[in-house]
Amino acid sequence: MSEFFTTEALSALLQVIMIDLVLAGDNAIVIGLAAAGLPKEQRAKAILIGIIAATVLRIGFAAATTQLLQIVGLLLAGGVLLLWVCWKMWRELRTSHAEEIQGEEALEGRDLDRDGKIAGAAPRKTFAQAAWQIVIADVSMSLDNVLAVAGAAREHPNVLIFGLILSVALMGVAATFIARLLQKHRWIAYVGLAIILYVAAEMIYRGALEVWPLVNGG
Repeated sequence: MSEFFTTEALSALLQVIMIDLVLAGDNAIVIGLAAAGLPKEQRAKAILIGIIAATVLRIGFAAATTQLLQIVGLLLAGGVLLLWVCWKMWRELRTSHAEEIQGEEALEGRDLDRDGKIAGAAPRKTFAQAAWQIVIADVSMSLDNVLAVAGAAREHPNVLIFGLILSVALMGVAATFIARLLQKHRWIAYVGLAIILYVAAEMIYRGALEVWPLVNGG
């Protein structure tokens, strides 16, 4: 338990908490946008399926990723993948305000823009189309989350376990609240993005140190 109270562990813990907060909210917004084009009676069902799927996927990916990162070369590959995650997050943060409102309305079930409809401006789609979009987003973003947490806490197993449990809890219980928080306080998402970028750079650096002796035949 004393591992939590070292400077390095506390730094890793803070990084992990911020990553979990930002990515749980980001995932919820994407789910909301995917479900926004559905009729009202199907929307809540699609969002619930999306949040349950994201929670289950995080548990599954956690079991595999923490083992895979021990393989020489995969830490470097994981860091490069996280760079792509940063680019994807940056693009999502530039999403138009109108689109974000449609996703928020779908998540909350409220008419936030006072146009008389809930997510009324979102393009219409079938339940199958929305479910497919949500599953694809969940697979991608759950892997992103587990990879980022594992990268931030790799040398601290207790912090890693805490981070993965927190990730699952946030996605299952507080994702909609966090999504709303990130929309109101955009700077939190940008801080999270900067932390993920730092984790990616550190993973690439450490991964390169692992691979370098092999490349040079050492």
